[in-house]
Amino acid sequence: MARIESIEDLKVWKCAREVVNLIYDATDKDDFARDFALKDQIRRSGISVVSNIAEGFERDGNKEFLNFLSIAKGSCGEARAQLYVALDRGYVSRYEFEAIGSRLKETSRMIYGLIRYLRNSDYKGSKFN
Repeated sequence: MARIESIEDLKVWKCAREVVNLIYDATDKDDFARDFALKDQIRRSGISVVSNIAEGFERDGNKEFLNFLSIAKGSCGEARAQLYVALDRGYVSRYEFEAIGSRLKETSRMIYGLIRYLRNSDYKGSKFN
């Protein structure tokens, strides 16, 4: 695996960042923009994904990173559940639902892959050097 020096080097963080922007674009429109509770919650879920990946990475220890990745993965699921509510309410089209949902699933799979890698790694983080 290539050396990761900053959060911007992580492919999973880039994917999470893209999905947050898709969520913001969808929630800025029409009835979705007026459903303040759902709009706020799905945005918070998306922000939680990208933020927890970043915070965990910056902790410089695998155990802490694993914990934050687990939270980020959970937030992917939360955002997907809220996306279903948005679909059921007619706030997003089937196309938007599929586009955002597939990116959330991809992000979740990538997070899981990173979790597996870290669990099997002998490297414990720079704070333990």
